[in-house]
Amino acid sequence: MALNPAQIYDPRHHTFESWASLMCELYAAQNLEIPTVFTDWKSWGNGLNAIDVFSNEATPRTDQYNDWLSWAEAMVAAVNPSTQSTS
Repeated sequence: MALNPAQIYDPRHHTFESWASLMCELYAAQNLEIPTVFTDWKSWGNGLNAIDVFSNEATPRTDQYNDWLSWAEAMVAAVNPSTQSTS
């Protein structure tokens, strides 16, 4: 079984700024822009998608979503391992 090092924090119960700050901390070596209330979530999300661990995955593009939360939830579904049993 291949190990996927990429992980995404659950965005529920977060503002964009708090969730994106957690992601900046998790991927600190990538020097992502630290979000503010003025940060464009699509531009920031494109930067996250450009990180090699995500660019090698089938991650959703920001231009497919109208709001950051829907996109972030799709990122979780695409990247994080499923917790559902297959048996």
